[in-house]
Amino acid sequence: MKAAMKGECVNILLVEDNLDHAELIRRSFEQHRVTNVIHHVIDGEAALDLLFRREQAFRPHVVLLDLRLPRVDGLEVLRQIRASQELRTLPVVILTTSQAEQDVARAYGEHANSYLVKPIDFAGFSRMMEDLGFYWLCWNHYPWS
Repeated sequence: MKAAMKGECVNILLVEDNLDHAELIRRSFEQHRVTNVIHHVIDGEAALDLLFRREQAFRPHVVLLDLRLPRVDGLEVLRQIRASQELRTLPVVILTTSQAEQDVARAYGEHANSYLVKPIDFAGFSRMMEDLGFYWLCWNHYPWS
């Protein structure tokens, strides 16, 4: 997205219940100087509250969504985003530890924009976050850009 290249903040909604993973994501983006504001929630219900303005007005540029979440799982969050006229074009990147073919198929069946499996080594994770940041937050064009 060109906003990041202009030095403007890019809003990311990170839906991740593992606090260690959330911190790695945050640090990786900071390390690679990807201009952004990360809004972190730990469950699917909180994500839906933000997205559907139940608690505060918020429109992220991209959602980084784990699949295995408390309260409302990631696939249900994705379903509700895609069912919404207002949010259906919002890019959603599944960021999970699951490599199960069934999970990949379900995510793409619900129109996920991307499915990324978190590498278990720090170097690989950091490299993936750098690539993710530059692709989705710097290079990608959005309909509302």
